[in-house]
Amino acid sequence: MKKLRIDKILANLGYGTRSSIKKEMKKGVVTVNDKVVKDSSTLIDPEKDELYYKDLLIEYQEYIYLVMNKPAGIISATEDYNQETVVDILIPEDQARDPFPVGRLDIDTEGLLLLTNDGKFAHKISSPKSEIPKTYFVKTKEKIEEKLIKKFKKGIYLINEDITTKPAELEILSDHTAHLTIYEGKFHQVKRMFEYTGNEVLFLKRIKIGAFSLPEDLEPGEYKEMDLEDLEKEIGI
Repeated sequence: MKKLRIDKILANLGYGTRSSIKKEMKKGVVTVNDKVVKDSSTLIDPEKDELYYKDLLIEYQEYIYLVMNKPAGIISATEDYNQETVVDILIPEDQARDPFPVGRLDIDTEGLLLLTNDGKFAHKISSPKSEIPKTYFVKTKEKIEEKLIKKFKKGIYLINEDITTKPAELEILSDHTAHLTIYEGKFHQVKRMFEYTGNEVLFLKRIKIGAFSLPEDLEPGEYKEMDLEDLEKEIGI
């Protein structure tokens, strides 16, 4: 790992702003390898150097990986002047590490959302070339006809954009509910696919990314941190 400024490390972990940490460090509250350090711009290697802040051992991780059950009414963005975002509902310590949503879910769509500050990981998940399957639970206004299984498997032609969606897998659960797995992420794709067949989506929830399912113990608005290796293994990348 490259060397980082002490104030950046502490600020990223939510111990204050860089300016407040600078003031605190002048009081001698930081030690590196048992030596007091008062200069907040001092560079250290978080993996090799032993950093203490106010007698607390600091364990620094460069990247954060969060799994959220996104509630309806929250937008998938880092900031917005009018709407609450998925970042707004994180605790300050996690907000301080600048995570961003991987891909997006519409404001009224619920379910599985990943947040991270690791650009390479995010690209693996969201790149169209990856074709990672994403599965949704869908509730519709009209009855879901059996013939839609073949239609979705062939791809739905979206006339407004003059494109055909990639083959999708539809599993009908009841007259008005189904699981739909898609391999791309076009704007409002699931809703528009049903709309072009004359049906309306009333409720939409993402339940799976790759082979990774939304944890059952996460209520809407709740999230948890995961290890990168475990997350990649479960997703299948």
